[in-house]
Amino acid sequence: MTARIASLRALEILDSRGNPTLRVFVTLESGATGIASVPSGASTGENEAVELRDGEAGRYGGKGVRKAVANVNDTIAPALVGIDPFCQSDIDQRLIDLDGTQNKANLGANAILGVSQAVARAAAQACGLPLYAYLGGAGARRIPVPMMNVINGGKHADSSLDFQEFMIVPRGAPTFSEALRYGVETFQALKALLREKGYGTSVGDEGGFAPQLKSNEEACELIVAAIERAGYRPMDDIAIALDPAATSFYEGGRYRLTRSHQGDKSALEMIDIYDGWLRRYPIVSIEDGHAETDWEGFRAMTADLGARIQIVGDDNLVTNPRYIARAIAEKACNAALIKLNQIGTVTETIAAIELCRKAGWGYIISHRSGETEDAFMADFAVAMGGGQIKTGSLCRSERIAKYNRLLEIEAELGGSAQFSA
Repeated sequence: MTARIASLRALEILDSRGNPTLRVFVTLESGATGIASVPSGASTGENEAVELRDGEAGRYGGKGVRKAVANVNDTIAPALVGIDPFCQSDIDQRLIDLDGTQNKANLGANAILGVSQAVARAAAQACGLPLYAYLGGAGARRIPVPMMNVINGGKHADSSLDFQEFMIVPRGAPTFSEALRYGVETFQALKALLREKGYGTSVGDEGGFAPQLKSNEEACELIVAAIERAGYRPMDDIAIALDPAATSFYEGGRYRLTRSHQGDKSALEMIDIYDGWLRRYPIVSIEDGHAETDWEGFRAMTADLGARIQIVGDDNLVTNPRYIARAIAEKACNAALIKLNQIGTVTETIAAIELCRKAGWGYIISHRSGETEDAFMADFAVAMGGGQIKTGSLCRSERIAKYNRLLEIEAELGGSAQFSA
């Protein structure tokens, strides 16, 4: 392959919240193209790579991304035109060096990631390969089990729930397409239950329902009832995963459950709550059960509950090999959430996953609450073979786009596709 990068440009577009983000276009000399759109998070870790915003109060409330767009068009493009697109690690390192900061604050992680992903897409097209095969090789055939967000709280919804995400995991399905059906049928059963109880069925940022429930625990009760109403067995067919996003209600060393009126809790009291829930509900995974700075709480939770469930780090790890290595050494988690835009390049994201693999950890390829219709992460999840994906609920086109892409991949792989919890 001798095709080189012929042109590269960016455009300001909107994400699923109606906030600006950017789309990057790469064209090779051969005519192959790659396009990538960049997501944005609301619940963000303090050590994430910097998402560059304009800060102009009179335009999009300061959230414009014209600076990031200009960085692609005026700084990155001249540096990459004429470069071999098939050397992803070299291109990503060139982007890192061009930025010159540890957290990509100069050019912006949003600008850098858009370029990194678009180049990968263009190279895959030039090779005549689907993206998952280009990134993952001939052995990429494992379709991930989805964690489907069905009830939203915290920063993702105007609801009465302190905890941010209540998800269903169709772990007993034989294929991805069947898992999707299990999830849709349970989602519709939950909608009917909420209506019967007089609760609202409007949805939050990630497509899950955002009702004014009496407690965080009632969300689990309703989900179990919905699983059973849909004709499935709790735990065997469909389990529950939680993302409390505890940083969002952590203040002064205490966990303040103010929305649900449960008062202030210590780190150990939060573990007691989770332990009690594990005894009553079919929970298999808890993400960010403690605040990102509460490493002692993470260690204690992993020691107490880690043999029974997946303890996932997100805000404390931010897809950064440095923090993942610390968590492995301190036994602070046993799984990591993987978000491309937390670290900013495809290569660095793969490096974070490699650390998880070596430690025997689970890893979940994840979306952000502010998404686009770009389905890069669906291909990436198959390429990385981790067997888990978190991409929102069973409505909203920016979420469904990822599920539909996984259906396409499963159909393309045919009998060689693998699916298991």
